[in-house]
Amino acid sequence: MAEVRLVVGLGNPGAEYAETRHNLGFKVVEALEKALGIEVRQRKFSARIGEGRHAGRKVILMKPWTFMNRSGQSVAAAVGFYQLDLGDLMVVLDDMALETGTLRVRAGGSAGGHNGLADIIEKLGTNAFARCRVGIGARPGDQAVGHVLGRPPSEEKSLLNQAILRARDAVLCWLDLGVEKTMNEFNKTQR
Repeated sequence: MAEVRLVVGLGNPGAEYAETRHNLGFKVVEALEKALGIEVRQRKFSARIGEGRHAGRKVILMKPWTFMNRSGQSVAAAVGFYQLDLGDLMVVLDDMALETGTLRVRAGGSAGGHNGLADIIEKLGTNAFARCRVGIGARPGDQAVGHVLGRPPSEEKSLLNQAILRARDAVLCWLDLGVEKTMNEFNKTQR
């Protein structure tokens, strides 16, 4: 079987969530659709997926359509169906622990309080897969839900749009060169 890479962007389905901070993973997948010429329209694994080729391998872009906290069921179904090695999985998500617009690529690690990532870790039974976190900034606990589900003001949106493009480039680097080289390139001090 030809090598397959799966890129999962986390978000919530529906127009009311489309422009929220919590949907940055979806936005990165949309940027990858343009960069790779892959349309994410097919309904499979309780998700929207698109398949294409890049650098001699099959690439699958996925947006789980299950709401954030249940993202793991879609990811686990796709990983099982394609018999993926976890080194061939990249998850892109928003992160309140990072300053707005900052990127962090990791080869594994904890969920860091992100419910979508926690569900993926639980369903896969491991945290040993790559992830690209896009910073949205922190808010006190009682304001956290409103922050992640809120729409950013224009100044912040500009920072996030730049971060979406950097995250797209980080995923493309991961597709070409793997997680270690991507971490070296994209985890440098930014801005």
